[in-house]
Amino acid sequence: MSAAVSQTLAQKLIARAAGRAHVAVGEVVTCKVDLAMFHDSSGPRRLKPMLDELGAEIWDKNKVVLVLDHYVPAQDADAQQIVQIARETAKQWKLPHVIDSEGICHVVLPERGHLKPGMFCVGGDSHSPTGGAFGCYMFGIGATEMLGVCVTGQIWVQVPRTLRMHWSGRLQRGVSAKDMMLHMVGRFGMNGGQYQAVEFAGPAVQALSMAERMTLSNMSAEMGAQAGLIAADDTTLQYLRGIGVAPEHLAGAGQWCTDEDAEYEQQNFDANTLSPQVAAPHSPANTRDVGAFADVLPNIAYIGACTGAKLEDLRAAASVLKGQRVAAGVQLMVAPASAREQAQATQEGVMQTLLDAGATVLPNSCGACAGYGATFPEGSTVISTTARNFKGRMGPASVNVYLASPFTVAASALRGRISDAREVLA
Repeated sequence: MSAAVSQTLAQKLIARAAGRAHVAVGEVVTCKVDLAMFHDSSGPRRLKPMLDELGAEIWDKNKVVLVLDHYVPAQDADAQQIVQIARETAKQWKLPHVIDSEGICHVVLPERGHLKPGMFCVGGDSHSPTGGAFGCYMFGIGATEMLGVCVTGQIWVQVPRTLRMHWSGRLQRGVSAKDMMLHMVGRFGMNGGQYQAVEFAGPAVQALSMAERMTLSNMSAEMGAQAGLIAADDTTLQYLRGIGVAPEHLAGAGQWCTDEDAEYEQQNFDANTLSPQVAAPHSPANTRDVGAFADVLPNIAYIGACTGAKLEDLRAAASVLKGQRVAAGVQLMVAPASAREQAQATQEGVMQTLLDAGATVLPNSCGACAGYGATFPEGSTVISTTARNFKGRMGPASVNVYLASPFTVAASALRGRISDAREVLA
């Protein structure tokens, strides 16, 4: 067949990894993995015993990144043991790429230049689709699948259908990618992606920064998608050049897009009319406009996780809170997603604004989102920037977590009730 066959972005990325000119939806192909990421929870403590039993070694250590972000800083003896296993194994395996206690894997991985357009990657975490924001095919896998990747450098996939989310218009100030994603999950449900490749496109998506695009791709997992993709463009290249990715690694990045006449299902949205969104306990699919929750009085406002504590998220919260204090009875907790982003926020005065507003600053880790460290006490009502609000995930079953954007969380902390940040910013 001709190489001119029209393909979606997902098909192009999988075909490249499979060494094929093109692939068809439904085909099962074996792909070479360009990069595998795992963390202290999903990595050495699970992989080392299996590799030892097989007498096997990692196929290419330069293509592996280990991030310590879930159990750090260690809160108890069990956490200390898990962290110790990760650190000792990293030394034993002589892993060249280890990021220890410097931020959340989905943020520090691209921050260090590990993700580039055209790559095929896997991660030992369900939010690994974050890599799709960079024109990569990246998805989460379990420990047994990761074992296979570590030994062979390969994994099989079934070529998915593409569900294209086309956003026209432009977001209003105080409305963000988190609101876009909560709206989509609310509309289609947590299995709305049906293990497809979800692609985000249209003028509103193209106008987003890389940080905001990462939020979209990350939460494609909440739709049940395998991957959450965004075509590489000038914004992608500008970001990657800015963090020092060499030009030769960016050549041909423009090819990583969906052909106009490729086959996919499309859903259309208007960013101009989108209001801030809030997901009620205990599912990201329980989403409605912010105004539906005006009677909810949170006692904790949490700005953290890979979907809510990047530099741009911290700036958004600070823009709402500047010169003001959070309401009496509300505890504002801020866990910046990476040490680098926190340092930049400090330099810009963003962290001082949050501190002046009454924030308590927590370590650069997954923290409460992953259910470790600073979880929430019995009976708390929380407004949070995290991706999930499942019962018992971030504390006892009596904790009620509402999901929202950094703008909305900050406005809610300020007013003492779930609030629309557009009213504050106006």
